[in-house]
Amino acid sequence: MMTNLFSIFDPSTSIINLKMNWISTMIGLSIMPTYFWMMNNRFKIIMLKPSLMLNNEFKTLLNNKSKGATLIFISLFMMIMINNIMGLFPYIFTSTSHLLMTLSLALPMWLSFMIFGWTKNKENMFTHLVPTGTPTLLMPFMVCIETISNIIRPGTLSVRLTANMIAGHLIMTLLGNTTMSTSFSMLPMMLIIQMMLLTLETAVAIIQGYVFAVLSTLYMSESN
Repeated sequence: MMTNLFSIFDPSTSIINLKMNWISTMIGLSIMPTYFWMMNNRFKIIMLKPSLMLNNEFKTLLNNKSKGATLIFISLFMMIMINNIMGLFPYIFTSTSHLLMTLSLALPMWLSFMIFGWTKNKENMFTHLVPTGTPTLLMPFMVCIETISNIIRPGTLSVRLTANMIAGHLIMTLLGNTTMSTSFSMLPMMLIIQMMLLTLETAVAIIQGYVFAVLSTLYMSESN
């Protein structure tokens, strides 16, 4: 039902009864061979600097406990950011504006964190259910609240990303349709507004990928 709700934002393009929209999700893989070049090119340098910054930040969040785990979240950030930015171009499908895509990213990670936490660190997981300094009378209620907040984490991760992508695209579409019917004197102002909104959406595309990766890192640090 939820996938049908968001399917109205799916542009219908089919070739020989094969929907080609979701193939845009894999376009980012086409730039990966440049990482295997012997000499650094400009694109590799541009991508390497934010990757190193994210690696240091994720190490701090994980307290240097899980070596190599930062690569998972850096790759996740890059994938979401590339898909978000590509969706700003005309005639390119934004896969991250669908709950099917975002939930497929959030739910398996959350399940793996929970399975690992409850099998390896039971005492640590139980301590997270009752915050420090909670009065004795409020402990049963806090356990219920923390359990519910823990269960809805994959939903909040996926819906946050989906809603932000849909909201920005809807505003840009509405303004674009309005521009076609405005007078010639109002056209420069509408174009300036569209350019400002496009800049804002580019920032949102990067920030949402960063938020998704950071929250996933924090969820892992709790289970570890």
